Amino acid sequence: MKSLRNFSIPFTGLKLGKHGFEFEVTDAFFDEFEYSLVKKANLKCQVELEKQETMIILNFRITGTIDTNCDRCLAPYPQYVDVREQQVAKFGEEAIDEDEEIIILTKNDHEIDISKLIYEYINVALPLITVCIDEGNTPYCDKEMLESLNKLTASTEQNEQVDPRWEALKNLNKK
Repeated sequence: MKSLRNFSIPFTGLKLGKHGFEFEVTDAFFDEFEYSLVKKANLKCQVELEKQETMIILNFRITGTIDTNCDRCLAPYPQYVDVREQQVAKFGEEAIDEDEEIIILTKNDHEIDISKLIYEYINVALPLITVCIDEGNTPYCDKEMLESLNKLTASTEQNEQVDPRWEALKNLNKK
């Protein structure tokens, strides 16, 4: 939790208008989240905070790489991410949990903790299926694994064509 303190923006002393903040999101950041899918990353998070009289608008830009494994060949490679998100925080009397898209800031709040927002934006930006960009054409791709998979696929297709039991089962649905 100690490293997440760096991801708080004090807003009480800021003048009305736009203010810029920059954060480094590294492995230590993701270590603070117990079940994080991301373990290693080298990201830069730029936050433009626009303070108005009744609200604060936060514009996030997160760029960099996340170390992940290719789902096709299992080779480790850096996945590039470029995230652009916006969060609105309104000044109010008491915190309301009805609308999760808007943060309510009470009189007792003096800073905004953006660590959970950054974590969420990064995890949502990751593709569900991570693969090397072009099969076999990147320096990260494991060509031996792809060859083994192709051999297994070819032998499976040959077995399916030869085995007559599968043909009999396929005909059951047609009746």
